[in-house]
Amino acid sequence: MLSRRVLLGSAAAVAAAGTARAQPSYPDRPIRLICPYPAGGATDVLTRILADGMRERLGQPVVVENRSGAGGNIGVDAVAKSTPDGYVLGTAPVGNFVINPFLYATMPYDPVRDLTPVSLTWEVPNVAVVAGKFVPARSFQEFLTWAKAKPGGVVYGTSGVGTSAHLCSELLFKRAGVACTHIPFRSAAQVIPAMLSGDVDFAIDNLASYAGVIQQGAMTALGITTERRWPTMPQVPTMAEAGIPDFVVTAWSALIGPAGLPGPVQERLAAAVQGVAADPAVLQRFLVAGGQALASTPAGARERMDRERPMWKEMVELSGARME
Repeated sequence: MLSRRVLLGSAAAVAAAGTARAQPSYPDRPIRLICPYPAGGATDVLTRILADGMRERLGQPVVVENRSGAGGNIGVDAVAKSTPDGYVLGTAPVGNFVINPFLYATMPYDPVRDLTPVSLTWEVPNVAVVAGKFVPARSFQEFLTWAKAKPGGVVYGTSGVGTSAHLCSELLFKRAGVACTHIPFRSAAQVIPAMLSGDVDFAIDNLASYAGVIQQGAMTALGITTERRWPTMPQVPTMAEAGIPDFVVTAWSALIGPAGLPGPVQERLAAAVQGVAADPAVLQRFLVAGGQALASTPAGARERMDRERPMWKEMVELSGARME
């Protein structure tokens, strides 16, 4: 009887070992990477650079899928409700973690309960811009003088209510004592034509969205919201140099999966992002597009989310923005 039990146990162990060996290593098929914002905007551009770098390191296609709407909530919710196997991921900017929960009356997902932050991916400064054809200012102080004298105040555009662009703009104009009117668009790709036609006076938004029109000379950059000048645009002063102190604001993003994403999958993905961030060629692509590549552990991504939550909550309350 004992021998029979030993034989059965040995057979079960062999079968289990065989099953473990038979399981394919992750990933063994294409990965969907959901971008929660429209094509052509900052998040889309940087998501595609990240996808290219991850594909090289994971050995599988990483297919970007744009699912925009509701301040990114639609796309992030699709990730939150996906199967936690690592084949549906997303890029989530700071707003989807620590702004939208204070902005929207109801949320389709809970960023703490329903998501797994895998790694930080990039950081993007905001840049203040005007269309030189319509706004005769070549410095921030010239712009403020013009804005205060403009009947009805300044019309500024953003990629949506409650975005970092909206919150930065409200904070800036309240500090400067400038009357302003906010026009929200679906993305920066819609704000830019409105500025170039004279319908919008000003924007302070992700550099990744405006780098091209600045480099082409179609817009004038008045200041950038970083501590130091940006490497690819050394001619643009920091906000402090432009006369706006204590205005260092950057928008970061993270690679996310649904809650319950297995630890080994998280580690594999985080290692891929670390490889992307260590590649000089990819780093240059990020810089040219207006972003700085980042990487972290899953714990590091969650720590930043927790640390910045109070700051963004205060900025939402200051702006008075609310979405039903």
